[in-house]
Amino acid sequence: MARRGTSNTYEEARKQRLEENKKRFEDLGILRISKNLTEITSSGKKTRDHVPKLKSKKSNAEVEPRRSSRVRNPVPSYREDVSVHLPALRKRSRSNSSTWGSYIARPLDEIKEASKEERLCALEAAEELQINLNSSNPSFIKSMVRSHVYSCFWLGLPSKFCEEHLPKTVHDMVLEDENGSEYQAVYIGNRAGLSGGWRAFALDHKLDDGDALVFELIEASRFKVISFSTLVTLLESPKSVMPVSLLFSTSQDKVISSVPFSMTIFECISFITIAA
Repeated sequence: MARRGTSNTYEEARKQRLEENKKRFEDLGILRISKNLTEITSSGKKTRDHVPKLKSKKSNAEVEPRRSSRVRNPVPSYREDVSVHLPALRKRSRSNSSTWGSYIARPLDEIKEASKEERLCALEAAEELQINLNSSNPSFIKSMVRSHVYSCFWLGLPSKFCEEHLPKTVHDMVLEDENGSEYQAVYIGNRAGLSGGWRAFALDHKLDDGDALVFELIEASRFKVISFSTLVTLLESPKSVMPVSLLFSTSQDKVISSVPFSMTIFECISFITIAA
């Protein structure tokens, strides 16, 4: 009887504590929060359980082959039957696809490559003329290379001459040849060179690689241009292997006269003038 009374007392005390704790939880609102969390958790599980699974698409290899013995009807095509002829692609050379030869403005048979002797002879003739100009006008000599006369057609001028006598901005210039013909050109001061207009002058006078030109600034915006084109005939002399004759030509590339090599450059110029 004593044990049963003790156990009943313990159970009653435990139930009383539970009731007190429950009442405290209700006062604090803990039971309501716990109930809400339980409902949210259970609803989330239900939605996850009902998510439909995507059916995996069968690959082309897994598609069951057609087993009918009937001939398949042709599949209709809605493409417009238009024949498009594309131009053939131009093959580019592996060795040098962008050589200057692709942009030359003269026929190939007119392209020349001056030797050292030819270039030197033209320079000496131009120097003799410059010395004997008998003028106080500033002047300079320019030896032509292929980019000046065959392609590109950009003529860079001596920087010192440009700093002393030409403006530093873009400026219109007139190029006057020995016959009085005039050509409009554009001088670019920050690059110290002639651009637009020089191409026409070079092509009309058929200037070649190695030619020497004397530029005389006769006015603030006008150059007097005299060109010297030389052809050197290399003939072995009994006394030496130096060239024994020079063929001087005008800018029109016509041979005027044969000049003995023993003459000086100035004597050659005088000889040509008399012969012409």
